[in-house]
Amino acid sequence: MKKIKHFTLFLVILGSLFFLFGPEVIPENSQFQEFSNLTNKDIIVIFNSGGWGNTPLEKAEDFTPIIKGIQETLNNLGYNSVVIPYIRTKDSLLGKISGARDFFNSFQSSSEALSEKVEILTNNFPDKKIIITGLSSGGALVEETMEKIPVKAQNSVCAITAGTPFWSKTFGLNNALQLDNNRKDSLAVGEKKALIFTLLKAPFKWISLKINGQNLTLSQSFQAPGHNYHWSSPEVGPQIVTFLKNRLR
Repeated sequence: MKKIKHFTLFLVILGSLFFLFGPEVIPENSQFQEFSNLTNKDIIVIFNSGGWGNTPLEKAEDFTPIIKGIQETLNNLGYNSVVIPYIRTKDSLLGKISGARDFFNSFQSSSEALSEKVEILTNNFPDKKIIITGLSSGGALVEETMEKIPVKAQNSVCAITAGTPFWSKTFGLNNALQLDNNRKDSLAVGEKKALIFTLLKAPFKWISLKINGQNLTLSQSFQAPGHNYHWSSPEVGPQIVTFLKNRLR
Protein backbone atom coordinates (compact mmCIF):
# COMPACT_ATOMS: atom_id res chain seq x y z
CA MET A 1 0.00 0.00 0.00
CA LYS A 2 2.85 2.36 0.85
CA LYS A 3 4.50 1.58 -2.50
CA ILE A 4 1.30 2.53 -4.33
CA LYS A 5 1.07 5.81 -2.40
CA HIS A 6 4.72 6.61 -3.08
CA PHE A 7 4.35 5.75 -6.76
CA THR A 8 1.20 7.92 -7.03
CA LEU A 9 2.99 10.79 -5.30
CA PHE A 10 5.92 10.35 -7.68
CA LEU A 11 3.61 10.54 -10.71
CA VAL A 12 1.89 13.66 -9.36
CA ILE A 13 5.24 15.37 -8.73
CA LEU A 14 6.57 14.30 -12.13
CA GLY A 15 3.42 15.53 -13.86
CA SER A 16 3.59 18.85 -12.01
CA LEU A 17 7.23 19.37 -12.94
CA PHE A 18 6.50 18.55 -16.56
CA PHE A 19 3.57 20.96 -16.55
CA LEU A 20 5.70 23.74 -15.09
CA PHE A 21 8.95 23.16 -16.93
CA GLY A 22 8.07 21.06 -19.96
CA PRO A 23 9.07 22.20 -23.47
CA GLU A 24 7.04 24.87 -25.25
CA VAL A 25 5.08 23.36 -28.13
CA ILE A 26 4.16 26.24 -30.41
CA PRO A 27 2.09 25.47 -33.54
CA GLU A 28 3.21 26.64 -36.94
CA ASN A 29 1.20 29.56 -38.28
CA SER A 30 2.51 29.40 -41.82
CA GLN A 31 -0.27 31.59 -43.21
CA PHE A 32 1.43 34.57 -41.60
CA GLN A 33 4.45 33.94 -43.83
CA GLU A 34 2.45 33.68 -47.06
CA PHE A 35 2.40 37.32 -48.15
CA SER A 36 1.42 36.69 -51.79
CA ASN A 37 -2.32 36.56 -50.99
CA LEU A 38 -2.19 39.80 -48.97
CA THR A 39 -0.91 42.25 -51.56
CA ASN A 40 -4.32 43.07 -53.06
CA LYS A 41 -6.13 43.27 -49.68
CA ASP A 42 -6.81 46.43 -47.71
CA ILE A 43 -7.45 44.85 -44.32
CA ILE A 44 -6.10 41.73 -42.59
CA VAL A 45 -8.44 40.08 -40.07
CA ILE A 46 -6.71 37.76 -37.59
CA PHE A 47 -9.02 35.08 -36.21
CA ASN A 48 -8.66 33.56 -32.72
CA SER A 49 -11.13 30.86 -31.73
CA GLY A 50 -12.16 30.07 -28.17
CA GLY A 51 -11.35 26.88 -26.27
CA TRP A 52 -7.92 25.51 -27.12
CA GLY A 53 -7.54 28.03 -29.91
CA ASN A 54 -7.06 25.42 -32.63
CA THR A 55 -10.56 25.27 -34.15
CA PRO A 56 -10.40 25.88 -37.92
CA LEU A 57 -12.33 28.88 -39.20
CA GLU A 58 -14.75 26.71 -41.17
CA LYS A 59 -15.63 24.68 -38.05
CA ALA A 60 -15.92 27.54 -35.54
CA GLU A 61 -19.72 27.76 -35.67
CA ASP A 62 -19.78 30.12 -32.68
CA PHE A 63 -17.45 32.75 -34.13
CA THR A 64 -17.31 32.32 -37.90
CA PRO A 65 -20.67 34.12 -38.48
CA ILE A 66 -19.24 37.17 -36.71
CA ILE A 67 -16.08 37.03 -38.84
CA LYS A 68 -18.27 36.87 -41.96
CA GLY A 69 -20.27 39.83 -40.65
CA ILE A 70 -17.05 41.80 -40.17
CA GLN A 71 -15.94 41.00 -43.73
CA GLU A 72 -19.33 41.97 -45.17
CA THR A 73 -19.20 45.26 -43.26
CA LEU A 74 -15.70 45.97 -44.55
CA ASN A 75 -16.84 45.18 -48.09
CA ASN A 76 -19.77 47.59 -47.73
CA LEU A 77 -17.31 50.25 -46.59
CA GLY A 78 -15.25 49.67 -49.73
CA TYR A 79 -12.44 47.51 -48.31
CA ASN A 80 -11.14 44.12 -49.44
CA SER A 81 -10.20 41.83 -46.55
CA VAL A 82 -8.57 38.48 -45.87
CA VAL A 83 -8.87 36.29 -42.74
CA ILE A 84 -5.77 34.68 -41.23
CA PRO A 85 -6.42 32.15 -38.43
CA TYR A 86 -3.97 32.16 -35.53
CA ILE A 87 -3.50 28.73 -33.93
CA ARG A 88 -2.22 28.92 -30.37
CA THR A 89 -2.36 25.24 -29.31
CA LYS A 90 -0.94 22.30 -31.19
CA ASP A 91 -3.38 19.39 -31.42
CA SER A 92 -1.36 16.89 -29.40
CA LEU A 93 -0.91 15.92 -25.74
CA LEU A 94 2.31 17.95 -25.41
CA GLY A 95 0.68 20.81 -27.27
CA LYS A 96 -2.30 20.87 -24.93
CA ILE A 97 -0.08 20.70 -21.85
CA SER A 98 1.88 23.66 -23.22
CA GLY A 99 -1.38 25.42 -24.10
CA ALA A 100 -2.80 24.89 -20.62
CA ARG A 101 0.39 26.27 -19.06
CA ASP A 102 0.15 29.30 -21.34
CA PHE A 103 -3.52 29.75 -20.36
CA PHE A 104 -2.67 29.79 -16.65
CA ASN A 105 0.18 32.18 -17.41
CA SER A 106 -2.20 34.72 -19.03
CA PHE A 107 -1.10 33.74 -22.55
CA GLN A 108 2.35 35.24 -22.13
CA SER A 109 3.96 32.95 -24.72
CA SER A 110 1.26 33.00 -27.40
CA SER A 111 0.62 36.75 -27.04
CA GLU A 112 4.33 37.46 -27.54
CA ALA A 113 4.36 35.19 -30.59
CA LEU A 114 1.24 36.83 -32.05
CA SER A 115 2.44 40.38 -31.38
CA GLU A 116 5.69 39.57 -33.20
CA LYS A 117 3.71 38.29 -36.21
CA VAL A 118 1.53 41.41 -36.19
CA GLU A 119 4.65 43.58 -36.12
CA ILE A 120 6.04 41.69 -39.11
CA LEU A 121 2.78 42.31 -40.99
CA THR A 122 2.81 46.04 -40.18
CA ASN A 123 6.43 46.29 -41.30
CA ASN A 124 5.74 44.48 -44.57
CA PHE A 125 2.42 46.21 -45.24
CA PRO A 126 2.48 49.66 -43.61
CA ASP A 127 -0.49 50.79 -45.71
CA LYS A 128 -2.83 48.03 -44.48
CA LYS A 129 -5.07 47.88 -41.44
CA ILE A 130 -5.09 44.84 -39.13
CA ILE A 131 -8.06 43.73 -37.04
CA ILE A 132 -7.30 41.12 -34.36
CA THR A 133 -10.40 39.24 -33.25
CA GLY A 134 -10.98 36.71 -30.47
CA LEU A 135 -13.79 34.82 -28.77
CA SER A 136 -13.74 33.87 -25.08
CA SER A 137 -10.22 32.68 -24.22
CA GLY A 138 -9.21 33.90 -27.68
CA GLY A 139 -10.35 37.34 -26.54
CA ALA A 140 -8.04 37.13 -23.53
CA LEU A 141 -5.15 36.34 -25.87
CA VAL A 142 -6.04 39.33 -28.06
CA GLU A 143 -6.06 41.73 -25.12
CA GLU A 144 -2.64 40.53 -23.95
CA THR A 145 -1.36 40.82 -27.52
CA MET A 146 -2.60 44.40 -27.94
CA GLU A 147 -0.58 45.41 -24.88
CA LYS A 148 2.60 44.07 -26.50
CA ILE A 149 2.25 45.62 -29.95
CA PRO A 150 4.86 48.38 -30.46
CA VAL A 151 3.59 51.96 -30.34
CA LYS A 152 4.65 52.62 -33.94
CA ALA A 153 2.29 49.84 -35.14
CA GLN A 154 -0.72 50.65 -32.98
CA ASN A 155 -2.28 53.11 -35.44
CA SER A 156 -2.57 50.26 -37.95
CA VAL A 157 -4.06 47.73 -35.51
CA CYS A 158 -7.38 47.43 -33.70
CA ALA A 159 -9.13 44.61 -31.86
CA ILE A 160 -12.62 43.12 -31.52
CA THR A 161 -13.19 40.63 -28.69
CA ALA A 162 -16.30 38.84 -27.47
CA GLY A 163 -16.89 37.09 -24.15
CA THR A 164 -13.44 37.56 -22.63
CA PRO A 165 -13.49 35.72 -19.25
CA PHE A 166 -13.82 37.95 -16.20
CA TRP A 167 -10.48 36.90 -14.69
CA SER A 168 -8.56 38.26 -17.67
CA LYS A 169 -7.17 41.75 -17.56
CA THR A 170 -9.16 44.30 -19.56
CA PHE A 171 -7.15 47.31 -20.62
CA GLY A 172 -9.88 49.63 -21.92
CA LEU A 173 -7.93 50.47 -25.07
CA ASN A 174 -9.29 53.11 -27.43
CA ASN A 175 -8.59 50.91 -30.44
CA ALA A 176 -10.41 47.86 -29.02
CA LEU A 177 -14.08 46.85 -28.86
CA GLN A 178 -14.87 44.45 -26.00
CA LEU A 179 -18.29 42.78 -26.25
CA ASP A 180 -20.04 41.19 -23.27
CA ASN A 181 -23.64 40.97 -24.60
CA ASN A 182 -24.51 44.16 -22.74
CA ARG A 183 -23.29 42.52 -19.48
CA LYS A 184 -25.53 39.48 -20.01
CA ASP A 185 -22.54 37.15 -20.43
CA SER A 186 -22.04 35.46 -17.06
CA LEU A 187 -18.48 34.39 -17.96
CA ALA A 188 -17.46 37.89 -19.02
CA VAL A 189 -18.94 39.70 -16.02
CA GLY A 190 -18.15 37.00 -13.45
CA GLU A 191 -21.55 35.80 -12.22
CA LYS A 192 -20.01 33.10 -10.07
CA LYS A 193 -23.24 31.40 -8.90
CA ALA A 194 -24.45 30.94 -12.47
CA LEU A 195 -21.03 29.65 -13.54
CA ILE A 196 -20.78 27.15 -10.67
CA PHE A 197 -24.29 25.83 -11.40
CA THR A 198 -23.44 25.45 -15.10
CA LEU A 199 -20.17 23.69 -14.23
CA LEU A 200 -21.95 21.19 -11.95
CA LYS A 201 -24.60 20.57 -14.60
CA ALA A 202 -22.11 20.06 -17.46
CA PRO A 203 -21.30 16.33 -16.85
CA PHE A 204 -24.99 15.40 -16.77
CA LYS A 205 -25.63 17.46 -19.91
CA TRP A 206 -22.68 15.74 -21.60
CA ILE A 207 -24.02 12.27 -20.73
CA SER A 208 -27.50 13.19 -21.95
CA LEU A 209 -26.13 14.47 -25.26
CA LYS A 210 -24.02 11.33 -25.67
CA ILE A 211 -27.09 9.15 -25.16
CA ASN A 212 -28.93 11.18 -27.81
CA GLY A 213 -26.08 10.71 -30.26
CA GLN A 214 -24.56 14.18 -30.04
CA ASN A 215 -20.79 13.80 -29.92
CA LEU A 216 -19.67 16.84 -27.90
CA THR A 217 -16.68 17.10 -25.61
CA LEU A 218 -17.20 17.73 -21.90
CA SER A 219 -15.85 21.28 -22.28
CA GLN A 220 -18.36 21.94 -25.08
CA SER A 221 -21.15 20.90 -22.73
CA PHE A 222 -20.20 23.75 -20.45
CA GLN A 223 -22.00 26.77 -21.90
CA ALA A 224 -22.07 29.76 -19.59
CA PRO A 225 -25.38 31.69 -19.65
CA GLY A 226 -25.22 34.59 -22.08
CA HIS A 227 -21.96 33.41 -23.63
CA ASN A 228 -23.46 32.98 -27.12
CA TYR A 229 -22.71 35.79 -29.56
CA HIS A 230 -24.82 36.28 -32.68
CA TRP A 231 -24.22 38.82 -35.41
CA SER A 232 -27.97 39.58 -35.60
CA SER A 233 -28.06 40.50 -31.91
CA PRO A 234 -28.24 44.26 -31.17
CA GLU A 235 -25.40 43.73 -28.65
CA VAL A 236 -23.09 42.38 -31.35
CA GLY A 237 -23.50 43.24 -35.04
CA PRO A 238 -24.53 46.92 -34.75
CA GLN A 239 -21.78 47.61 -32.19
CA ILE A 240 -19.14 46.09 -34.46
CA VAL A 241 -20.41 48.04 -37.48
CA THR A 242 -20.28 51.32 -35.55
CA PHE A 243 -16.79 50.54 -34.23
CA LEU A 244 -15.45 49.73 -37.71
CA LYS A 245 -16.98 52.87 -39.23
CA ASN A 246 -15.36 55.01 -36.53
CA ARG A 247 -11.98 53.30 -36.82
CA LEU A 248 -11.86 53.33 -40.64
CA ARG A 249 -13.45 56.72 -41.17
